[in-house]
Amino acid sequence: MISVDLNCDMGESYGVYALGNDDAILDLVTSVNIACGYHAGDPRTMRRTVAGALAKRVAIGAHPGLPDLAGFGRRNMSITPDEAYEMTVYQIGALEAFVRAEGGRMHHVKPHGALYNMAAQQDKLAEAIAEAVYKVNPELVLYGLSGSKLIAAGERAGLRTASEVFADRTYCRDGSLTPRQEPDALIHDPATAAAQIIQMVKSGTVISREQIEVKLKAETICIHGDGEHALAFARQIRELLQTEGIQLAAG
Repeated sequence: MISVDLNCDMGESYGVYALGNDDAILDLVTSVNIACGYHAGDPRTMRRTVAGALAKRVAIGAHPGLPDLAGFGRRNMSITPDEAYEMTVYQIGALEAFVRAEGGRMHHVKPHGALYNMAAQQDKLAEAIAEAVYKVNPELVLYGLSGSKLIAAGERAGLRTASEVFADRTYCRDGSLTPRQEPDALIHDPATAAAQIIQMVKSGTVISREQIEVKLKAETICIHGDGEHALAFARQIRELLQTEGIQLAAG
């Protein structure tokens, strides 16, 4: 039986600003990536999200991002590998403290936004992030874009990795995600997203925006919890995978 993880970025509220459908989506996913205070999140949000995930037996991961609250961590910054290492260690440590305090264990690390995309393409940043994860806890799984430099760096560092694909994003011919500023970056039609997901999971391929078949490995599927129809979309994706006989479980 094919098995795949269904993950969601969450814990991204900040102060009085609420974002996402975290409580409801926790019923639908098998792992979550919790913001650690740099691109989003705050101590109270982190604690509540960790507690909610543990209560529903959902695997917990740190979601470290660039220090850019105003840009939600989606704007590229010029950082050195040392800075990438340090901010990754710092954010993993912050979430790990809440996980331990609530009686749980952390499962994985998945960089966020621009940091994720930069590490997918830049060897030195990828190596710095992989080293940070390994030195904090070599048992953590490193989530990264399928076929990316981050996955390769994680494997070289001796980490278990999870190759990630996206339910609601389009792809370029090199396997990278279409930049968010492009008009066709996001998939809004559930039927189109569903067809793409099944192809990625069952065939290990995706059709790029240039209509080229690209090979990839789909071990974990990311859905986003902050869109207008996020909850309905998440429910449709879960039901689709189960209908297709695909088992849902964090690796």
